[in-house]
Amino acid sequence: MDGIGGYAFVREIGRGVHGRVFLATPPPRVEAPEGHVAVKVFSADATDEGFELMARRLHAYADLASSRLVHLHETGLDGHTAFLSMRFEPSGSLGGPTLAVDRAERVRAVARAARAAHELHEAGVVHRGIRPANILLAPRGALLSEPAVAQVLSRAEHLTGLGTRGDARDLEFVDPSLMRGAAAGRTSDIWALGVTLHIALTGFGLYPALSSADPMVAARMFLRSRPEPDAELSPRERAVVVRTIDPEVGKRYRTAAALADDIEELVR
Repeated sequence: MDGIGGYAFVREIGRGVHGRVFLATPPPRVEAPEGHVAVKVFSADATDEGFELMARRLHAYADLASSRLVHLHETGLDGHTAFLSMRFEPSGSLGGPTLAVDRAERVRAVARAARAAHELHEAGVVHRGIRPANILLAPRGALLSEPAVAQVLSRAEHLTGLGTRGDARDLEFVDPSLMRGAAAGRTSDIWALGVTLHIALTGFGLYPALSSADPMVAARMFLRSRPEPDAELSPRERAVVVRTIDPEVGKRYRTAAALADDIEELVR
């Protein structure tokens, strides 16, 4: 693929469950002082109805104009392929940084993401895609990427976060209550922030066995097991992680802002 919607691709810079991300030169209609943008191309064919719903969700995100959220340039539909363009952050993400990032910096990045998630929640938007790869690193502070929207593009996409070409390792970011039929909300994003925090603190997730399992087997393992934070965490660190992933959603942090307060205390 050489380009889409007037964007000329330079190279692929990321690949995920629902599509691919390219470094691109933008068309004249897009103001990009940096000279390049990042373009996410979704793998699912989009219906007109699905694209309109996606665009509404992303516009609600963009309207916040928050310094903690990645700046979106535009959304588009090329044939049946949906795409969006955003500011390119050369430092990479928490899941794939291009420069060395120490433990304290990783934790601060998760705190920034929690603040951003709170802003979304207060605006009525659930992110549904919080994970290290979606927390971008920038000189002005970490940025939470756009909310997950692939599930609205096509009826063929699943709601668990695995999509149609899922990786079992993505399961741990999905609140188990969603897989049992609950609606996504603040607490499901807080679960994902807790898993992300554990990775920032330790370098690995709460369900290491999932990485080598078949997706269907992994789903059964995931629902039958209970996450156990790393024994090397300090008591304060462990307390924060445990509260974010409590099986009883009513015992989790009530807001992502309250979670951010406690994460910031860990590195203060």
